[in-house]
Amino acid sequence: MTSSVTARTLLDSLRPYLEKAPLAALLLGITSGFPAAMIGATLTTRLAQHGISKQSVMAFSLAFLAYNLKFLWAPAVDRFRLPVIARFGQRRSWLWFSAAMLVVSLCLLGSTDPATNLRTVAIYAVMTGVAGATLDIVIDAYRIESLSIAQLGAGSGMSQYGWRIGAATAGALALIIAEHASWTVAYIGCSIFVLPALFVTLWLGEPYRSNTINQKKSKLASIASAVFDPLRDFFMRRGAILVLLFVLLHKIGDTLANLSVRLLLEELQFSNTEIATYDILFGFIATLFGIFVGGLLYRRVGLKHSVLISLILMAVSNLSFAVLAHIGHSNLMLAFTMGFENFASGIGGVAIVAYFSAMCNLAFTASQYALLSAAASIAGRLLTGTSAGSLIENFGFINFYLFTTILALPGLLIYLILMKFNFVESSISRP
Repeated sequence: MTSSVTARTLLDSLRPYLEKAPLAALLLGITSGFPAAMIGATLTTRLAQHGISKQSVMAFSLAFLAYNLKFLWAPAVDRFRLPVIARFGQRRSWLWFSAAMLVVSLCLLGSTDPATNLRTVAIYAVMTGVAGATLDIVIDAYRIESLSIAQLGAGSGMSQYGWRIGAATAGALALIIAEHASWTVAYIGCSIFVLPALFVTLWLGEPYRSNTINQKKSKLASIASAVFDPLRDFFMRRGAILVLLFVLLHKIGDTLANLSVRLLLEELQFSNTEIATYDILFGFIATLFGIFVGGLLYRRVGLKHSVLISLILMAVSNLSFAVLAHIGHSNLMLAFTMGFENFASGIGGVAIVAYFSAMCNLAFTASQYALLSAAASIAGRLLTGTSAGSLIENFGFINFYLFTTILALPGLLIYLILMKFNFVESSISRP
């Protein structure tokens, strides 16, 4: 009797994740996650193995700025109709176009040798970042518009599962292919990760909300309204400035730590196989567990407290990198570090993505989510691209990771203020 009740309870817990829209969010997440791996950890490893200096390697993280600046062209994705293919729908046509641009830029990036053409590699890395960021805009809007309010928590969790699967699988596959073939083959081969999102567009079709809302938008001819209406809607909410400050600062320490971790692993002389096993594979498993726990927390303690718990865990997880740097080459410590970090990020992914999604007015989905997701990491990426290499060289890895832990505290303190004055509730657009 007890076992049958337990099985029924488990099935009831899993049922929301097995609905059509959350499953589609999983596939969309896979495609959304892989470009970040290709211009992030994978490119860092490739450049380090070619003997590029730490400062130059970290400067390449500026390619991620496209993700932080994507809100600038998100209104175009909301409003502008692409020639010929627009008849298939606003979201689907933009997804197909940006996916094609991403495949082309990945092929160019993979076929260029950084040892002899570092500047060209930088240009193609930025191109890949822009294409990936545009694809991200469309995928986020498609996901949010496809999910009902009741599916928002499950959909956010599945999206995070997918993002991690895409990033981890593409990152591991690229390392393995590069070791046995070449980096060119690795980058071209990993372009197959656009296929899950393309399948979703055929499976679900154009989101209903995109259809209905665009009919209303078509009456608004002004380009200015396309840009300013989403901003006006957000800043009219109570506590909006403090909410935006939280969005800007809450991930700064986490971003700084994660974008530089491959330099630490190279410094400690971990092999590609060890990185693929303990960083990518073990970290991926820990993330899956973290997302599952995050979903349980979301349902048990609600949005506000699940976000708070995730912020605390993500801040503390940076300390484990300092411990790894102190101990040195240890597979056991690497497994623990990546496990703890990815477990914390998994919990945070569910809670924070659900919070950001709930903030979006469906009349401006692409524009508002692009603004929120871009703002969430811009400070960390700017600091990483401009200062991380110098900070590591001057501080050493141990003090550097202690510093990233301190940088996580302002975001946590601001969120406590948001909770105290009920600004979390007032920032949410969806009921």
